[in-house]
Amino acid sequence: MSTVILFTGGARSGKSARAEHYAARLHRPVTYLATAEARDDEMRERIAHHQQRRPATWTTCEQPLEVATALANVAPGTVVVLDCLALLVSNVLLANEAAPDQAVTAEISAILEATHAHDLTLIVVTNEVGMGIVPDYPLGRVYRDLLGRANQQVAAAATDVYLVVCGIAVELKALEVAWARPIE
Repeated sequence: MSTVILFTGGARSGKSARAEHYAARLHRPVTYLATAEARDDEMRERIAHHQQRRPATWTTCEQPLEVATALANVAPGTVVVLDCLALLVSNVLLANEAAPDQAVTAEISAILEATHAHDLTLIVVTNEVGMGIVPDYPLGRVYRDLLGRANQQVAAAATDVYLVVCGIAVELKALEVAWARPIE
C-alpha cells in the first residue's frame, strides 16, 4: 500500500534530517530523489552536506524535473525521499514560465499517481514559504503561490504531515482532526 508523508518547515529547520531519519526507521530500501542542481559553490556545498549524511546503502537519483518518470523506475515497496519539493517547483516554474500553474499541478499529480501505481512510500521535503514576507518582485510572488498550492496538494494526499521547527517535528494532521471537530 502506498503512503505519502510530508515534512515542511523553514530553511535550516532540520526537515531533511527528520525525513531521512523517518525513512531509515522503516528498514526498507531507500531511493533519494534530489531535485537540486549544483549551479554555484554554495549549492555544491549544501548538496555535499546532504550526501555525506545519507547512508551509503541508499540509492541517489538526481532528478530536477519529471520526478514521476523516476518514480516509475523504482521497485514497489521502496521508500522514496523527495528532497525537495520547493526546488522542484522552482525548476518547473522556470521551465514553464508561460503556464506554470498547469505545469506544477500536473507534475504533482503525476508524482502522486506514480507513488500509488508503484506501491511506494513517498517522503516529501518542502519549504513553508507562506509565513515570511511577500516577495517584492512578481516572479517571487508567483513562486510563493505555486509552492503554497503544491504543498497543499501533497498535504491533502499525505497520511502524515510534519512541521519542523528548530529540529523538532510536530505532526499536523492529528491537530487538524482535533481542530475540525464540531463545536458542541
